[in-house]
Amino acid sequence: MLNLTGSTRSPLCNGVSRRDVLQIGALGLGGLTLPQLLAAEAKAGSTAKNKAVIMIYLVGAPPHQDMFDLKPDAPKEIRGEFQPIATSVPGLQICEHLPRLAGMMDKLVPIRSMYGSPNDSHDSFICYTGRSFTNQPQGGWPSLGSVVSKYQGATSIAMPPFVGLAPKAGHPPYGSPGHPGMLGIAHSAFRPTGPDRENLVLGDLPLSRLGDRRALLQHLDGFRRQADQSGMMSGLDSFNQQAFGLLTSSQLAEALDLSKEDPLVRERYGKGFTENYADGAPRNLEHFLMARRLVQAGVRVVTLNFGRWDFHEQNFSEAKNTHLPYFDQGFSALVEDLHAHGMADDVAVVAWGEFGRTPRINQNAGRDHWAGVGCGLLAGGGFRTGQMIGSTDRHAATIASRPVHFGEVFASLYKHLGLDPHASLLTDLSGRPQTLVEGQHFPLPELL
Repeated sequence: MLNLTGSTRSPLCNGVSRRDVLQIGALGLGGLTLPQLLAAEAKAGSTAKNKAVIMIYLVGAPPHQDMFDLKPDAPKEIRGEFQPIATSVPGLQICEHLPRLAGMMDKLVPIRSMYGSPNDSHDSFICYTGRSFTNQPQGGWPSLGSVVSKYQGATSIAMPPFVGLAPKAGHPPYGSPGHPGMLGIAHSAFRPTGPDRENLVLGDLPLSRLGDRRALLQHLDGFRRQADQSGMMSGLDSFNQQAFGLLTSSQLAEALDLSKEDPLVRERYGKGFTENYADGAPRNLEHFLMARRLVQAGVRVVTLNFGRWDFHEQNFSEAKNTHLPYFDQGFSALVEDLHAHGMADDVAVVAWGEFGRTPRINQNAGRDHWAGVGCGLLAGGGFRTGQMIGSTDRHAATIASRPVHFGEVFASLYKHLGLDPHASLLTDLSGRPQTLVEGQHFPLPELL
C-alpha cells in the first residue's frame, strides 16, 4: 500500500472534514481514499512564466508598534522597551531586534497603516482572502491560493499550484493554509505535513499496477458520482490526475528535500522550531527555505504560518526572545535567497497578521487586540522597494496617512500574478458573479 500522509485533520469552509492522505491499495466498495487537498489539474492556457506569491501569516497578530512603527517619544506606557535603529534606507527606522531586515530595507516595503479586520477576533481569513469573514456570499470567499489554482492551474502535472505549510493548531484558524470557499475542494491547498513525505514518490510499485488501480478507481468513482448529492465528486477528476501525477514524478518530493540544498544556504536560514508555539504555529525557519524551493519548482502560491504573536502578557520578552529574532532570520534569508536566484521580480512575498496591538501596555506588560491599525511587510514581486507606506499618530493608535486595506495588497498580488482583480469574476454558489477583490480596492500605485 502507498500512503501520502499528512498528520492533520482540518475542516473545510462548508464543514466537510478532510485528511492530508492518499492511500493506494485496500480498495473496497467505497472506492479509493483520495487526497482532498490536492489542487486542480493544469488549466489550458496558463502562462509559461511562473509568477508566484509566498504569503506568511504571523499567527495571532504581531505588535506593529514594536516592529515597524516605534514611537520613542511617546509616554513610557505607550512606547515600550524597544528602540528604533537605522536601516539601509536613510530616514527609515525599525525595531532594534530586526537587524537583518534593517540591513536590507532597500529590498523591503513595510506598511504601517494596514486596516480591514472587521473586529479583533483571531482569524487568518482576512490574511488569506483580503476580505471580511462576515456577510460572505454563498460558498464563502476563497483564498488567493485557491483563486490562482482555479484560474491558472498547475505549472506541471507533478506540482500542485497551491501549497500550505500549515500544521494543525490548537486554535483552528491559526493552522489554516487558506480555504477554497465557493471554488470547492478541488482548489484546496496541498499540505505536505507529517513524517511520511517519502511516500510522495512511487517507490517499488510498478507503473502497470498503478495504471490498473487508476482504471479501477475511475469505475468506482463513476458509481459514486451518480449517487453524490453534495457536489464533492465534481473535483475527483482533478484530484486523480494530480494524485497520479505526483506519484509518477519525484519533482515535488525533491522540492521538499532540503538535503539537496547547499549547507551554507541551510545555515543562513537556520532551523528554528518544528513544534507549535502554544496554540499557534511553529517557528520553523526551514519552512522559509521550503517555500523558496517550492516556488522555484513551479508552485504558484505558498502559504506559511509562523509562530503565535498574541502577547497579552510579557509582550517585550516574548517578542524579543521567542519571535522577532527568528522572523528576522527567516524572512531576510528568504528575500536574500530570492535575489540570489534571480527570482525577486517573479516572486512576491508578504507577511502580516490579522490586526495590530493596543497602544497602551496593559498591567501584565502585554498588548491586547487592536483592530484599528496593523502592519505588513512586502518584498519581491518587481515592486518598488526601499520605502515605507503609511503612518500612524503619535501613539500608533490611528492611521495618520495612507490607509492601506488588505484588499489593496491583494489587488497588487493578483496584478503581479497576471490576474485582473476586477475583470476576473468568481461565481458564488447562488450563481452570482463576484470580483476577486472589492470594487474600491486597486493595486497600490506606490509599488509600481
